[in-house]
Amino acid sequence: MRITGVETFILHVEVSGGAIADGSHRVGHWGAPGVLIHTDAGLTGTGYTGTHAHLASDRMIALCIEEAYAPLLLGRDPREVRSLWTRLQRHPPLQWVGRSGITHLAHAAVDVALWDLKAQAAGEPLWRLLGGSGEQRLEAYDTDGGWLDRSDEQLLAETEARLEQGYRAVKIKVGSRDERGRLDPGRDLRRVALVRGLLPTGARLMVDANGAWDLATALEAGRALAEHAVAWLEEPIWYDDLPGHARLSAELATPIALGEQLYTLDAFRDFITAGAVHYVQADAVRLAGVTEWWRVAELAHAHHLPVVPHIGDMMQVHLHLALAHPACTLLEHIPWMRDCFEEPATVVDGRFEVPERPGAGTTLREDALERFDVAR
Repeated sequence: MRITGVETFILHVEVSGGAIADGSHRVGHWGAPGVLIHTDAGLTGTGYTGTHAHLASDRMIALCIEEAYAPLLLGRDPREVRSLWTRLQRHPPLQWVGRSGITHLAHAAVDVALWDLKAQAAGEPLWRLLGGSGEQRLEAYDTDGGWLDRSDEQLLAETEARLEQGYRAVKIKVGSRDERGRLDPGRDLRRVALVRGLLPTGARLMVDANGAWDLATALEAGRALAEHAVAWLEEPIWYDDLPGHARLSAELATPIALGEQLYTLDAFRDFITAGAVHYVQADAVRLAGVTEWWRVAELAHAHHLPVVPHIGDMMQVHLHLALAHPACTLLEHIPWMRDCFEEPATVVDGRFEVPERPGAGTTLREDALERFDVAR
């Protein structure tokens, strides 16, 4: 089998309610710059990365795939995924201009498409190709509620709706600011207490600051979180602050979760060996695809740390990976991109259904490009 064509797309899909806000961002659409890799066997692999739907930067990702990676792929056997990963990752001109960021996101899309092809060629869903078991009922935790732009009443209504749908784990955002733009951890802690009071015994509550707090705020507010049995505090401070996260991990009773803003195996190695993280949130569309994600998951597993994939891919690839890797027992749920896929990740009674179609679950519906591709 040989690669005969490389075609890019840029999907922009509206988020729930038309807009959401966390501690660092306001987003109206989710972006998925991606690639269709065609072969002489009639199979097409689909891969993409996840963005905040900024068209200029999404075009740069697509251009990187078209102009930099496609020439390295044409004529190659797509099943030789790890060899192709090294070919793209170590290509000297690309290595010179970036080992993370745009080139890495573009590489992620390509690698996901190649694994999709490899699983299709084997006639297996990716989770089975990677050695997983279809008997696992992977637990979902909901993040499509608890945004900072929601009122207290909306927050509680959304949480109650998730409980009625069968969820027993939810995550809400912290990192609020007052009318003068100053951090307002008092509002955050009040909302945490409200949600905790609504959850039944045994239900898990996570909080996510999206890097909004400074170290002093994280230390003070983080100590108070222990009173509400918070399962983890996610991205409490600036993403690259390794010493700060190490201090928080050492001083707070609440575990630290992070990883969506770490782009490389080396970055995860540094945070893990420094004791700066307890829940490893590796993201295959921020790392350079499935290949690098698996290496991070193996590293975390060797340190006896759980891996809870970040949902930058809106569950499709990560569902397969979480079903396959023994470090994973929990997966985030945000359903913004459901209408894009032939076999969207689906939660029933708080657990994910096991996908059965060959591939990585990334095959687009026939109308997805017509409805959502802003590059056309």
